Amino acid sequence: MNNADDRRIPSREETPEPPEVEVVIEVPRGSFLKRGSTGHLDFVSPLPCPFNYGSVPSLLGLEGDLLDAVVLGPRLPRGAQRRVRAWGAVILTDRGMRDDKLICSDSPLDSLARRRVLDFFQFYARCKGLLNFLRRRPGRNACEGWCEAREALARAQPREASWRGPRVRF
Repeated sequence: MNNADDRRIPSREETPEPPEVEVVIEVPRGSFLKRGSTGHLDFVSPLPCPFNYGSVPSLLGLEGDLLDAVVLGPRLPRGAQRRVRAWGAVILTDRGMRDDKLICSDSPLDSLARRRVLDFFQFYARCKGLLNFLRRRPGRNACEGWCEAREALARAQPREASWRGPRVRF
């Protein structure tokens, strides 16, 4: 029983503003070095990172590490802190654990930018699966698609002062 009113695009007044988050950059756009949330070098990539990659220091994802965040736009230096809007999230499975990635920028993503982000994470999941296999770290790796930023934020937990790093090695 779909009618035309069910399929209309919500007006600006009906669409809630996207949430804002504080992000710390761990991997600047163009970098070959993938660092974890505690600053350790995780791996050296054969390809440069196409986005600024970091985390929300106040929140933990379901895998026990800081909630990951991608910041689109110009290169930001490692350690830069930036308050940005989260327009959505990519749901990644890494070694069988859900590992949400907030997708942030100063302006909304068009369909092409969203497609490029998803394509990257589909490729990344395959590469991470190979790396995990070589490191003898079992578990499924996949890009599960896109969700609203609020969904990923609702799954996250506040970071406690006693947190010293993820409980699982990445």
